[in-house]
Amino acid sequence: MGIRLGVSSYSYWHFRGEKTPIERVIDQAARLEVSGVDLLHQQMESEEPAYLQRLKRHAFRAGIDLICLSIHQNFVSPDAAVRQKNIDHTLRCIELAYQMGIPCIRLNSGRWGTIKSFDELMDRRGEEPPLEGYTEDDAFDWCIQSIEACLPKAAECGVILALENHWGLTRTPEGVLRIVDALPSPWLGALMDTGNFREELYPRLEQMAPQAVFVQAKTYYGGGEWYTLDVDYGKVAEILTGAGYQGYLSLEFEGKEDPETAVPKSIALLKQAFRL
Repeated sequence: MGIRLGVSSYSYWHFRGEKTPIERVIDQAARLEVSGVDLLHQQMESEEPAYLQRLKRHAFRAGIDLICLSIHQNFVSPDAAVRQKNIDHTLRCIELAYQMGIPCIRLNSGRWGTIKSFDELMDRRGEEPPLEGYTEDDAFDWCIQSIEACLPKAAECGVILALENHWGLTRTPEGVLRIVDALPSPWLGALMDTGNFREELYPRLEQMAPQAVFVQAKTYYGGGEWYTLDVDYGKVAEILTGAGYQGYLSLEFEGKEDPETAVPKSIALLKQAFRL
């Protein structure tokens, strides 16, 4: 069937102001004639079963698949109790995804937290020094062990863990693949985000594409919240096609323009580039 298009609820809410209801994002996706919605966990108004089932019913009635649950966690800590708290959070989110019929969750590796300002972290391209007395090898070991602890639950629930090229350990394709390759499992793969490599974008996407189980595609109409990339989605389409990718492509609009106008423009751009 080939690549299918979705939209992230993050496209309508960037962690500022009143949350855009997930139901409204589902309705917008249906109007834009895309196939799925990628839910941002922090945007959900509840974790209560009644709310989860209401979202599932709403999506079904709208003809929309719920395709990913994008969550946050941090496995980069020398404190085993902190890591266990993040493992428990991930296990809980696997269960939430299972209850909503979502087949995939987005993982982060986490980061040291030695740079407190996110704006400064963006200026430093997502790179920060380790805690004193520790190394990045320590952090990779913690992350690998933590994800390994989540894999049995992922297999039980039939939910794929998708590790995103984000900040911290996964700021490079080598970092993502070091973790994924250490845990060969059908329930773990890479999430390829087109907006999180600010240099050598296309060679780095080519490295990730063979392991990708989910793709998030960023656009920046009105200028980006932290930076703006000029992504050639024709090239991205060639990379994904060449890697044999046939999964979901989820729009993450990260610009300052009103999403009411920017999201439709972004969807049109992706449909043209991918011939959807």
